[in-house]
Amino acid sequence: MPEKDAVAEAVRIAKEASERKITLKLFGGIAFSLRAPSAQYSRLKRNYTDIDFMGLRNQRKQIAELFTSLGYTPRTTFNAMNGDLRLIFNDIENGRRVDIFLNVFEMCHKFDFTDRMKLDDMTLPLADLLLTKLQVYEITEREYKDMIAFLHDHKLADVDDRNAINQKYIAKLCSNDWGLWKTVNLNLERIWEAVPTYVPTHQEAVKTKITQLRKKIDDEPKSFSWKMRARVGDRVKWYELPEADREVVDSRPVDEKTADVRASK
Repeated sequence: MPEKDAVAEAVRIAKEASERKITLKLFGGIAFSLRAPSAQYSRLKRNYTDIDFMGLRNQRKQIAELFTSLGYTPRTTFNAMNGDLRLIFNDIENGRRVDIFLNVFEMCHKFDFTDRMKLDDMTLPLADLLLTKLQVYEITEREYKDMIAFLHDHKLADVDDRNAINQKYIAKLCSNDWGLWKTVNLNLERIWEAVPTYVPTHQEAVKTKITQLRKKIDDEPKSFSWKMRARVGDRVKWYELPEADREVVDSRPVDEKTADVRASK
């Protein structure tokens, strides 16, 4: 049966998937907690409830069999309707869900991580993990905490490195997509302003990396499509807002949801 502790359970799933030759890479808050020791610092620590993975579309059958064997209940209707892009499995006992995005991660912005999933053992590469937070338009405290911990703990590099954030890769993606460039820069500015609140005694280390990353993004030559979109600017919305979690992935048993609906009438 699933572990009560979400982090321990995420590691259990990842190890079992690896043994079965199934590609599943963690992202989301738990991945940040595993890759950034500073996530345990009192001002950066947060609760982890749900579990997020990236997987491969051509392995969705094996993924479904894996989670069923590990004690999970599939979100049958959702999986049938969205199974080419995303799967959801519920841990009813612990009131927790697991989201599995297949090849493509699409929330406020869209990323194809098909080839990126080969670069690390248990999680997406550091640069991709950071991008999944930098792409959030309506940033929350959990994004602040995760990104500040990450920038505090990891150096920036121009190549893929298990222990460094590939700033060149981030800059290249931003240079081809004005909307992503806009959101990333907006969030780096927000993080800069929030750093003193979360790491008052280590803020310069984080701010230095924010400055370095912003310069790398600014210096990267921009594509023709970026320049054309830049002419339009923010007169047209450049991001999407995902549906509320509860509408899509409510993990409660059917009887509890029914009772909630009745109580609201």
